[in-house]
Amino acid sequence: MKQFQAVIFDLDGLLLDTENIALSAFLDTCTHFKLPLLEEVFIRCIGTNQSRGRELLEDGLRGQVDHLAFREMWDRFLERAMDKPIPLKEGAVELLNHISAIPIPLAVATSTHTNGAREKLHMAGILDRFAVVVGGDQVAYSKPAPEIYLRAAEILGVAPTACLALEDSENGVRAAISAGMTVVQIPDLVQPSVALRALGHIVLRTLGDVATFPFDLGQAQDNSTGMS
Repeated sequence: MKQFQAVIFDLDGLLLDTENIALSAFLDTCTHFKLPLLEEVFIRCIGTNQSRGRELLEDGLRGQVDHLAFREMWDRFLERAMDKPIPLKEGAVELLNHISAIPIPLAVATSTHTNGAREKLHMAGILDRFAVVVGGDQVAYSKPAPEIYLRAAEILGVAPTACLALEDSENGVRAAISAGMTVVQIPDLVQPSVALRALGHIVLRTLGDVATFPFDLGQAQDNSTGMS
């Protein structure tokens, strides 16, 4: 990893085990409104900012329930579930310790609002690991647009091509690839599609696997470990 000048992390579903919590709250909201369990709508919202998420939610509900009322109830369920430290994903501490020993500057580039992202990182006890936190409110265009990754690299003062980006979602992978970065995907709720794998990024099972991956032996390959 010493060949990289910076490492940029996504947040939800990559560093923090939040997506499963958010999905559970989403399905509880569907049940509250006596709707089918619209898991595919939730999946489409992963990796988007608040504005794009609202559009996708409204479209997915198709007038069955007012999307603002749905979002308000979803937020209530979510607040109850997240009113405590959020678990870190497998291998997160191992990888953060490995990078800090090199050392390489770290950033977070997330579609989540910056204040909310910083609070999550603080509650997880890892906020001080990151030199920069760029939230979705700091850019005009959400993932899969590359703007949020380009912004993080700019603040760090590092060329995008010298950055390693770590992601879990398709939107995030496409954003980081469009930014010109080397990309590792650690899938969370959704495995990468054939079309996404064709982009040639690296796919690993856990963040811990990133620390030992031989990047100098070729980035553009699928190195899935124990994945379907």
